[in-house]
Amino acid sequence: MTLAEPRVDSLPDADIPTGLITLTPTPVVAPEPPAPQAPPQPGAGRSTPRWRWTPRRVDLAVYGVFLVAALWVTSRIWADPAGRVAALYSSDPAQVQFFLAHSVRVVLHGEFPFYTDRFNYPDGVNLMANTAILALGIPMVPITVLFGPAVSFVTLVTLGLAGTAAAWYRMLARHVLRHRLAAAVGGWFCGFSPAMLSHANWHPNIISQFLLPFIVWRVLVLTRSTRPVRDGVLLALLVTAQAFINEEILLFTALACGAFLLAVVVQQRQRWATAWRPLGTGLAVCAVLAGALLAYPLWVQFAGPMAYHGLSDTVRDYGNDISSFFAPGSTTLGGNERANVNLAPNYSEENAFFGWSLSLLAVGIVVWLRRDVVVRALAATGLFFAVLSLGERVSWWDRELFVGPWELLVRLPLLDAVVPTRFGLITTVVVGLLLAFAVERAWSLRVPERRTARTLTAAGLVFALLPVAPMPLQVTDRPPVPEFITAGRWRQYVGPDQTLVSVPVPSMGNTNPMRWAASTNLDFRIPGGYFLAPRNGVTGDPGRFGGRPSGIGAVLAEVAATGRTPKLDDRQRRRFLDELRHWQAAIVVLPLDQPNAEPLRLTVEQLVGPARHELDVWFWDVRGLSTQRSG
Repeated sequence: MTLAEPRVDSLPDADIPTGLITLTPTPVVAPEPPAPQAPPQPGAGRSTPRWRWTPRRVDLAVYGVFLVAALWVTSRIWADPAGRVAALYSSDPAQVQFFLAHSVRVVLHGEFPFYTDRFNYPDGVNLMANTAILALGIPMVPITVLFGPAVSFVTLVTLGLAGTAAAWYRMLARHVLRHRLAAAVGGWFCGFSPAMLSHANWHPNIISQFLLPFIVWRVLVLTRSTRPVRDGVLLALLVTAQAFINEEILLFTALACGAFLLAVVVQQRQRWATAWRPLGTGLAVCAVLAGALLAYPLWVQFAGPMAYHGLSDTVRDYGNDISSFFAPGSTTLGGNERANVNLAPNYSEENAFFGWSLSLLAVGIVVWLRRDVVVRALAATGLFFAVLSLGERVSWWDRELFVGPWELLVRLPLLDAVVPTRFGLITTVVVGLLLAFAVERAWSLRVPERRTARTLTAAGLVFALLPVAPMPLQVTDRPPVPEFITAGRWRQYVGPDQTLVSVPVPSMGNTNPMRWAASTNLDFRIPGGYFLAPRNGVTGDPGRFGGRPSGIGAVLAEVAATGRTPKLDDRQRRRFLDELRHWQAAIVVLPLDQPNAEPLRLTVEQLVGPARHELDVWFWDVRGLSTQRSG
């Protein structure tokens, strides 16, 4: 059986030639002769048929377990989707909800999908360069319209975890492994690893990896394909869809496939002679078709309005600490948030955290199955990307040791937009596949003590996986969208080409106004927000978080943080009025429950006069002021 060849009972063309990668055949135990049956007893024919675990029922049961586990992980958010968010940081969920509302406008209003000025007005935001998840948001439009973007967000997180686990299980069970238990173990870890649980806090675009197993499989199929053009077309469609979920994960998949195939060729060079032609043809077809489908979106991303080149310095040096591979994740049974301080960039980027027991088990599996070409290639791939994930500066328990190899690659095209710590996601998949192969081999042993071997294997899995078993995400309450917004009171003030300015001004640290806008399906525009854009709004410059620096935004952010009311001079007043004109502001809104609301109100009143109270907000009608010419 080849890894690039479906099982004989799954596809009709079982005579396909051997491809580039061969999986060590699993020994098959000869069936025992049937035991002599007793003569039928009276009335035996009327007995109820025995219920059996058919393959379809097993599959459904596994999918059900994955879904229940995903609901368990997200249960605390499901209790109140609009009022709860993953603890510690709430910016990414607000951004994703904004993107989900944008998908509604794309479908129902025909708006341009790859750019919007609904936030960061008037400069706008390049959505192709900000992972607008159109391939997830557009299918979710009915749920977003009926229940709101907050429900859509937690739905995506739930389906991302369960769907990724189910997809890996489906691919492994149908094409690679004989035992569904082995496929279930591999799928479980690929879907519910500590890294996936970490990203489940805020990044549904990263955990929605349900296309990746099939992309990997189609690449392997090309190594022995007799119809490379057709297989290249199928691969191109998968690649195009994944590009609208998350391009970074697509790049990781391509790099991982390349490293894995190279590791196989290094070991068995003779296989390249028969594999290069169909592989080259299929990849060429994929490149042409996917390139044609993605040409315009990619042009918008790299050369369109508000395009940027390279990531912000804030995240470019994110790397894994070596010790993070041996600590359990924060969102796992054995994890501890305090224990993981300084071992990862933040709690949504715990891209290793296997724990000591699983790390040792993975090494033991490689040693045990070291004669298997696939296992050796997987080990080389996982180790290579684990090293890259350490980033530009390699550290051990937060102590810098030396410069890492990523320092040599960070400025290369495409790689300059990669967050290096996330290379650990590739190592995570490798560990999941190693677990699956180990269970497959253990369950196929032909030894007298086979039951003992299976028992020891099960005990080893429990020992390794229990410390990193998933736990419900920690949540925190977030302020509700003001009634002033939900009741539509703002509509009598804000025109089609005007903005609603919140206090504080929307920014990376204040994304609540993005939720306000999302709750109205983006019926009003806002200045600022949380996004990646070129520095100072100049297309083509290096990226940074947020738009052009705002003077009043900085002042109000400081007041919100300190509670101290500054004394503003005429120069600051003129600058604020200039910014209002630039934003085409209609009203300025301050929720009554905003922390330090009184100092904020007094600060704004120094600039634009007394506030008006309506429902649960203070607001200022600045339509007249913002249209005055600067004096």
